[in-house]
Amino acid sequence: MFEVLAERKIREAMERGELDNLSLKGQPIVREDLSHVPEELRMGYKILKNAGVLPEELELRREIVNIETLLDACRDEEERSGLKRRLTARRLRFDILMEKRRQGSGFHRYEGAIYRKLGL
Repeated sequence: MFEVLAERKIREAMERGELDNLSLKGQPIVREDLSHVPEELRMGYKILKNAGVLPEELELRREIVNIETLLDACRDEEERSGLKRRLTARRLRFDILMEKRRQGSGFHRYEGAIYRKLGL
């Protein structure tokens, strides 16, 4: 029933011309490979991505790079000291976040067997 209702609403919108000015009209839809995202998180991931929100680890990585760039150009010792504190805090948060991700991935359960198989 919902499928029929949705199709009817889409058809009516098309007839009224409400879908004529879409930014990607006439272009194929590119399917994203979300196999690396757990199934239960995919919808949330898509919503955040479409809203232009980065995952926390990417946002932290970008902040780290920006702070490093500022440090390279900074000549004021007091300002450098503040930037170094911010950089340390961001790196610590990033490391904690990545450690949580590794623990949740199940990799740690198989890490030894993987290294043995690779001869490491």
